[in-house]
Amino acid sequence: MQRMAKTPDIPDAHISGIIEMALSDHVSFTDIRTEYGVSEKQVKALMRDNLKTGSYQAWRKRVRTFSDRRETYK
Repeated sequence: MQRMAKTPDIPDAHISGIIEMALSDHVSFTDIRTEYGVSEKQVKALMRDNLKTGSYQAWRKRVRTFSDRRETYK
């Protein structure tokens, strides 16, 4: 049985762009989906796989905190 990858095959150049966009407080998951065709869940998996654990946890905390305050954030 073959397992599905959490993230699609994405070129390295796109991974850098997605990470840069995801780290920005001014770019939403919808914007990332529009430009690269990856879902919020896939962005989170990509970030988890490419950031250090502490950096990923800090990013997730920031995304959660901002999204609680602003309805249209990420």
